Amino acid sequence: MAASPRSFSLFAFLIIVFFVSVYSSAAESNEFKSRFHEIEQSLSSKNSSTADRSDDAWHEHAVEDPEEVASMVDMSIRNSTERRKLGFFSCVTGNPIDDCWRCDRKWHLRRKRLANCGIGFGRSAIGGRDGKYYVVSDPGDDDPVNPKPGTLRHAVIQDEPLWIVFKRDMVIKLKEELIMNSFKTIDGRGVNVHIANGACITIQFVTNIIIHGIHIHDCKPTGNAMVRSSPSHYGWRTMADGDGISIFGSSHIWIDHNSLSNCADGLIDAVMGSTAITVSNNYFTHHNEVMLLGHSDSYTRDKVMQVTIAYNHFGEGLIQRMPRCRHGYFHVVNNDYTHWVMYAIGGSANPTINSQGNRYLAPANPFAKEVTKRVVTPNSAWRHWNWRSEGDLLLNGAFFTPSGAGAAASYARASSLAAKSSSMVGAITTSAGALSCRYGSQC
Repeated sequence: MAASPRSFSLFAFLIIVFFVSVYSSAAESNEFKSRFHEIEQSLSSKNSSTADRSDDAWHEHAVEDPEEVASMVDMSIRNSTERRKLGFFSCVTGNPIDDCWRCDRKWHLRRKRLANCGIGFGRSAIGGRDGKYYVVSDPGDDDPVNPKPGTLRHAVIQDEPLWIVFKRDMVIKLKEELIMNSFKTIDGRGVNVHIANGACITIQFVTNIIIHGIHIHDCKPTGNAMVRSSPSHYGWRTMADGDGISIFGSSHIWIDHNSLSNCADGLIDAVMGSTAITVSNNYFTHHNEVMLLGHSDSYTRDKVMQVTIAYNHFGEGLIQRMPRCRHGYFHVVNNDYTHWVMYAIGGSANPTINSQGNRYLAPANPFAKEVTKRVVTPNSAWRHWNWRSEGDLLLNGAFFTPSGAGAAASYARASSLAAKSSSMVGAITTSAGALSCRYGSQC
């Protein structure tokens, strides 16, 4: 007979909480290697007796002293963190994206689970989850109008959803922009893939794109050429700026765990009414104008823009625009800013910027300590803009200049996930950038 809620012991309760929150990576069932909500679903559908016990444990009358329970659970989490430093349970990082899939030693057999791990405004991006796998075996890009099967360009232009992976390490030098079609995932896990020294990625008037695990660098301006964008269409492209990733009039985009540097224009730019975007776990280095979000001060259609910038490392050799925002709503959360020359976060045209739980390390230059910059705007205008810093760690003299009345409705539209303590930023971002994953091991 099942124990009543009141008789359910504190010890049993802690065992359940302990295994769900800390030891999920060690469980043998697949459900315990995926997201917490998947655990709950599996408990209810596959392990009804376990689910019944869990329901009892979570009943409001199950324990007499919830504060004691919270304290003990916190202690168990702290202990697990200390064990992680010794090499145990290395997937328990506190980074919810990584902890969603990196615990699984068979991630390479269940790649599409990544699509269930999104956070922030771009969390609904499913990429090619519902399609077939496409294996890129040829790094060439000889004909942008009639791409060869097996090339990356041939994969991304197809009409149907595709989850695109790579047969081996490769460097892809694109002759012209890589124009993506909707419902595509580019997944570089398990190999070392560089898109470099030529054109780079264009996401234009499409939806549901995931780009994960790629090195993107040394992108060049290209254009004044014919380029195919689908099996049934190709057209004339004027000169491209040389962005690493250019997002133009698109939505439900997730850019995760890429390493980006040294491109002719921006590393990631989003313009012309693009929205529902998450930029997470990326490593940005050696670049001037890192990220532009918004087409122009006069382009008011960008007021729909909502972008999450989370868990990224803005590293060595960066100068400005991390990001530079115009119209819209921007959640900058739990990033590590270790380098800038001019400023970190800038804007014009009254963007709402919600900075939470970031670590800002100012440069040595005494005239570059300010995190924020209002671009070509008088104080009389920008003092009404809603920019706030909440829980940020400001180091080496860094300071954030807030503004606005802090309207709750405005910040609600610029809030996309719960910020963690800035003290955790180092651990959360330690694996930012393209990962070195080996098949059969935790990534």
